[in-house]
Amino acid sequence: MNAKVFRDPWGVPHLRAGDPLALAYLQGTNAAADRAWQLELERRRLLGTSAAFLGGEAVGWDVFARQARLSDTAQRCFAALDDETREWIEAYVAGVNHALPGGAARAPEFAATGLILEEWEPWTPVGIWLAVHILFAGFPTKLWRDQVARKLGDEAIDLFTSEGPRTAGSNGWLIPGDRTATGQPIIAGDPHRYIESPGVYQQIRLACPEYDVIGLAVPGIPGLAHFGHTGGVAWAITNAMADYQDLYREQLRRTASGVEALGPDGWEQAKAQTETVAVAGADDVAVEVIETARGPVIIGGPEAETAISLRYPPRVTGRIGFEVLPKLLRASTVADIDAAVDAWVEPVNVVLAADTEGGLLHRTAGLVPRRHEANRLRIVPGWEAEYGWQGWYEQMPRATVDDVAVMANARELAGSLGVEFAAPHRSRRIRELLSERTGWRVDEMPVVHTDTWLGSAGLLLDLLERLDDLTPAASALRDRLLAWDRRMDAGSTVASEYAAVRKALARRIADHPALAGLDDAPECPELFVPWLDTLTHVTFGLENLLTTELLRSIDLAVLGRDALEDVAARRPRGPWGDTHQLTPLHALRGPVFGPGEQPFDLSVSGDHHCVMSTSAVPGPSDVCIRGSAARYAWDLARREDSAWIVPLGASGVLGDPHHHDQLPLWQRGELAPIVTEWDQLVQEDRTFVHELAGFGVVRVIEADPERDLDLIHGWVSAERASFWGMGRLSRDEIAEIYRFLDSVPTHHVYVVHLDDVPIALVQTYDPQADPVGAAYAVEAGDIGLHLLVAPGAARPGFTGNLLRVLGIFVFGHLGHPRLVGEPDTRNDRAVDRLRRTGFTLGPEVKITLPDGGTKTAQLGFLTAEAFRGQGRPMRSS
Repeated sequence: MNAKVFRDPWGVPHLRAGDPLALAYLQGTNAAADRAWQLELERRRLLGTSAAFLGGEAVGWDVFARQARLSDTAQRCFAALDDETREWIEAYVAGVNHALPGGAARAPEFAATGLILEEWEPWTPVGIWLAVHILFAGFPTKLWRDQVARKLGDEAIDLFTSEGPRTAGSNGWLIPGDRTATGQPIIAGDPHRYIESPGVYQQIRLACPEYDVIGLAVPGIPGLAHFGHTGGVAWAITNAMADYQDLYREQLRRTASGVEALGPDGWEQAKAQTETVAVAGADDVAVEVIETARGPVIIGGPEAETAISLRYPPRVTGRIGFEVLPKLLRASTVADIDAAVDAWVEPVNVVLAADTEGGLLHRTAGLVPRRHEANRLRIVPGWEAEYGWQGWYEQMPRATVDDVAVMANARELAGSLGVEFAAPHRSRRIRELLSERTGWRVDEMPVVHTDTWLGSAGLLLDLLERLDDLTPAASALRDRLLAWDRRMDAGSTVASEYAAVRKALARRIADHPALAGLDDAPECPELFVPWLDTLTHVTFGLENLLTTELLRSIDLAVLGRDALEDVAARRPRGPWGDTHQLTPLHALRGPVFGPGEQPFDLSVSGDHHCVMSTSAVPGPSDVCIRGSAARYAWDLARREDSAWIVPLGASGVLGDPHHHDQLPLWQRGELAPIVTEWDQLVQEDRTFVHELAGFGVVRVIEADPERDLDLIHGWVSAERASFWGMGRLSRDEIAEIYRFLDSVPTHHVYVVHLDDVPIALVQTYDPQADPVGAAYAVEAGDIGLHLLVAPGAARPGFTGNLLRVLGIFVFGHLGHPRLVGEPDTRNDRAVDRLRRTGFTLGPEVKITLPDGGTKTAQLGFLTAEAFRGQGRPMRSS
């Protein structure tokens, strides 16, 4: 199987390679090409070095990443993996390292920030996963509950939850075959996260002789962790809302030998070191990194009034669960999925799966510690033994699937694992919609994806109905709200009015004297401040606050009347979509639309508690920053009838045709078809064309080992090609060599044409995957090149002009920063050509040739900077 990248009409990559390692490498090169800025940003975040190019706004995160020991934890988790999984991840990282410089050359953010690429370590994907998910379990909510208990009493600790002030919104459902039109199951849903640019999920297909899987990948991570369809089995997840991270209050003191922490058995030595966070445009920030027996200290220190440590499973166990990823790709049955996710660690998920043999699965997966109930609610004292961890939940909750199975972050299946869950409105609504009838088809799944009925509106509307002494304008507004269909559609003016009244009421409750002081939290890092915002908790916990008996001093009728009158007195509101506009998050606040592109309206339907869950940060703005990070519908009857969508597009490069071409469909709730027939896909074209004055039009075209075999055989077997070491090989043996080169993603063969006449053979390779790489220190993005000029093609100035064009091809078109040459030391003309072309000569290396002979090669290195310094252009015509 040839190692190739194909694209569908939406630019979605379909990757095909000869084995799983080659495929992992190809996935890495593809991620680097399409998502270079995203990949490097996430790598810097895990290292705590993002402020060096993002400035002061990123300092809080960088400090936390250092203090939480994300990098060190990633290295420990990677080292604990089995050899096969480590090798698989290393292949992915090798692909990223090879292609990242070229991808960075396309991404405008690198030039805007001056960010310099660094080589990925083998454990980088593990670290990116940790960094992306470390806040997923919401441990900062324990800071808030602690504050509520101090200000309002222990009985109020759950006051602000209406089953979850956290902004969970993911949906998933499994329809058994007896309720579908085909008789085979359907799995569909949509993970909800912050809508980022580029998006957190990448549509992709991974195919090799061992498996062929479509799904949603996380850029920077090999495989398909969350959503996939192998043809025989499909799976999907949502956040289980489990509580598996603890905060401990620490007593610290300095001693002559460092820092000590008070533990259950007395004072213990803590690990302590000082690190430096570089900040663009500002002074460096010194960070003291302290770790007690409980975990890393993330708030305070020995001199602070409060010191708090974080305990989380990967840090405790040295496990992350990445052994699961290659097993998911190989799965063919529900039993395979079930066995694989037994080893999952973080985050804790609810898993749905179905196969074509009738297997159905609904379970939780992940690592949850057993400990005191207080640990789950608030900060606990680290010096008291009763709050230590007492092992793990060995049997994770699961359920038998005998009807529609729904996962929507609600209490239900995972209830024993957590404290706060999403309100049940979404899960009830999905089940209600799917239970109305049978005969469901996969193309009908958007009916559920886009449902905008707001199940949480009832209590507020009940409050408004009981009000009296209203002005005519307020009374008319109330009448419209009571007659409203409760759908948060972008075109609905009443939906906009409801949102305004809700916001006005939440603001009044948050400002009430009964809640005074809740915002006056002890000294706390800025990173955690959003979790301590009273208005945020009032907004998300409004249902609970409208029914509680704990806040008797708050007259809700008075506040509700004030809110209604306030909104009624303002100028008429426009439709909900006028203010509920999608605003994807970008580290540089970059635009959605590139220069010269025509912007279009970004209004979106939905609201936090709708199945179409779209939400804003509570406050003065309604802009949508959170929603479906992808939507999918897996058909077990015919995989090719499955469909998907992402908020923007397949490419992370602003200005690329596929940067946001899926956005209009996403706004309308439509799904894009999945093309699975290879002959309906377009192979990624690496052809390069350049016209050089006085020389001609040069075309560098990827070779086909069948089409070009006669040409290649004639050239490489000629006497003048003796240094290639193929002269003694038969035509069949040469064919086999070039078929092999065509099957691996690390090597590429090109036929060079001048004015449509073949003139040369070029072979490029990744030195990481070649014996040459063992002879020198390979740098990220290095590319090796062999050049064979055709018999009779050369003429005065010919080779120099050809090398000039090939330099533009390597440095400008492919984007590699350094070229490696390796002529035979006996080939004086070739070695001399290296010198005259600007190569820096390196060591000599002994190489085995294809025919079994050997040669001593002279390594030479030419950088893109040196090539530019010769006054040679870097662009193609």
